[in-house]
Amino acid sequence: MTEAEEAAARWGATVVRLIGARENQVYEVAIDTIRAALRLHRTAYQTEAAIRAEIDWCARLSAAGLPVPAPVAAKDGDRLVRLASGRLVSVMSWVEGVALGSTAVPLAQPVQVQLDLHRRLGRLVAEIHAATDADPPMPFPRPVWDADGMTGEAPVWGRFWEHPAAGDSDAAVLRAARDFLRERLLSGVALDRGPIHADVLRENVLVTDRALSLIDFDDCAIGFRLYDLGTAMVQNDYEPARADLLAALIEGYGSLRPADVATVEVMSLARACASVGWTVPRLPPGDPVNARHIARAVRMARRIMG
Repeated sequence: MTEAEEAAARWGATVVRLIGARENQVYEVAIDTIRAALRLHRTAYQTEAAIRAEIDWCARLSAAGLPVPAPVAAKDGDRLVRLASGRLVSVMSWVEGVALGSTAVPLAQPVQVQLDLHRRLGRLVAEIHAATDADPPMPFPRPVWDADGMTGEAPVWGRFWEHPAAGDSDAAVLRAARDFLRERLLSGVALDRGPIHADVLRENVLVTDRALSLIDFDDCAIGFRLYDLGTAMVQNDYEPARADLLAALIEGYGSLRPADVATVEVMSLARACASVGWTVPRLPPGDPVNARHIARAVRMARRIMG
């Protein structure tokens, strides 16, 4: 019996297919006639307490009527199960929709549709933040995306400015970007903080008749709230309508909570740099993704830093 089959049995489910295998292995499963997403959590990536915090947050948001996946309890009533191997497993409700887009592929929708979707996305992110703040505070032992988590000696996703695939010129820009970000994040400006999704990428935004849902809270964290908008923008850096997409995203978020272009740009650069660090332990030096991530971060740094 495979781990996926062992896990599915704890929910009385049947494995349908493998959906993805990045940080976690995610399977579509059927519980009677109901579709769900079974997650075999990557060993040693998140602690049990951290995964339970993510599950609890999604449960709260779903109960508040927000379009996010809700946890599904196993047959014994628990929402997080440990297999014989020690691996942790959870099941989340199935969310319908088509991804807003994919990495390194230009957005396919007409520009006006792109703008409308980004307004809706900004509003959805604001609704998630507002609903979280409306509830009593909950234990949230998750990674912290603060100034140290982004630019300290041991950032959450690694020392991006020391990427082994960066040439001398690019490495110098990445070091300057680290200094720039650290100065901005420690400037004393009051930036809203709290639980964030921290991975609002196109692949995690599902669209159904222009209604949006947000999935994959696996990287949720404590951090700057506008980091969620910065992350949403990082894949737009090569889009011809980038400036208008940014304005639409901020307009949507700003309908409920404050946001400004300068801070979102800083957060977008922070995410681009973090993504450079993310590749170091995961990809071999010659992988072309390294070069793409470095080139994007350097390009953004030069534009945003002036």
